[in-house]
Amino acid sequence: MSDKVHRNKKIQQWLEENREKIQETENYIFNHPEVALEERKSSRCLAQFLEQNGFSVTWGVSGFETGFVAEWGSGKPVLGFLAEYDALPGLGQELCCEQKPTGGPGHGCGHNLLGTACAGAACTLKNWMECEQVAGTIRVYGCPAEEIVVGKIKMNADGVFDDLSVAITWHPFDRNRVSYDIWQAQEVKNYKFYGKSAHASKHPEMGRSALDAAELMNVGVNYLREHVADDVRIHYTYTNTDGPANIVPAYASTNYYIRSAEWKRTEDAVERVDNCARGAALMTGTNVVIETVIQHKEMKVNRVLAETFYQAMEQVPTPEYTEKELEYARRITETAKLDNQGIYFKGLEPLEKEPVRLAIGTDVSDLSHTVPTIMLSAAAMCRGTALHHWAATAQVGMSIGKKAMFYVAECMALGAAELLKKPEILESAWKEHQGGGSSLQ
Repeated sequence: MSDKVHRNKKIQQWLEENREKIQETENYIFNHPEVALEERKSSRCLAQFLEQNGFSVTWGVSGFETGFVAEWGSGKPVLGFLAEYDALPGLGQELCCEQKPTGGPGHGCGHNLLGTACAGAACTLKNWMECEQVAGTIRVYGCPAEEIVVGKIKMNADGVFDDLSVAITWHPFDRNRVSYDIWQAQEVKNYKFYGKSAHASKHPEMGRSALDAAELMNVGVNYLREHVADDVRIHYTYTNTDGPANIVPAYASTNYYIRSAEWKRTEDAVERVDNCARGAALMTGTNVVIETVIQHKEMKVNRVLAETFYQAMEQVPTPEYTEKELEYARRITETAKLDNQGIYFKGLEPLEKEPVRLAIGTDVSDLSHTVPTIMLSAAAMCRGTALHHWAATAQVGMSIGKKAMFYVAECMALGAAELLKKPEILESAWKEHQGGGSSLQ
């Protein structure tokens, strides 16, 4: 039996032997959905699973109550798995093929699976390293508040990931593939306008309308859209418009997301949006306070890691589905009007030759500029299902989602084991990361 076959069997065996406990962990997180920065039960459930499997846990990473680092082993290399567990407000959903909201938060992005699979992969890798006496350190980072794009940005700024050799993670989607994707660079901003109240009919000349300023800013931004690059996205909402119409509003505020596939274009658009705000304040005799909520760069992909983990994914059979699961997918496709032409699941997608630009962002992106990073995707929902949608929640909590979780945990563990067995892969990944290109052929 070859080393690779033996390794694969050991990894498969551990996952199968611990299937029940892994499912219990995922089930608990799904059934106790908690929004960003409030993931107390979810984070502790995941940390407890890791502690039971020999990891030591440190809480309060970067000042986050719900953030932790679980560690096992010693020395180099240091392999980091990035676990998430926050839910989305208003996306609680019964496990059925119709929209039946529960009225609370829900895992419409599949983070119940995401964090659990990362923990499962880490524990699987630990077991293999112990059996084979392979040196190195495994860390699982409990990363809070990904849904508001906060956790890993602050952790990265604080140097939490600086000594990693590689960062490994995945995300639930509607297909199985290496996520060779450029997630967007983005900046989230608040614009707060301060004016002067007055009676809107008797003394309008004494008022300075903050709401007028906010509206004029938005008009300016909407004209700006014609003069930015094709991939720039600018979206906004009003966050404060309180007060009766017969009082000139003394305060108004907006929230903006400004994104593109490259930080330099995002940065340029941000400066121009800021100027729209300043111009609106000047026109209305108001003042504006501009706040940056978060900002991060685009994802930095790594071809060496993408090819290595794609080869690992090729070794793992993609999930097979029962007639009951296929019927569930058919019904939810019909109810949610999903676009999949009756093809609900496929096998492993080919690895793209060039990076794919996505129209969404993640807080993983910033740390990909600190350390070589790999992200995988697995079909936790049928094709055509959108994230942040009730149909996603309705699938990630049932057997379809669980099959994706076990599949991708095995893929991540196999890819990580390959890095440990062949140090030259990590050397080449770092060379590419630092701008020297890959030395692997």
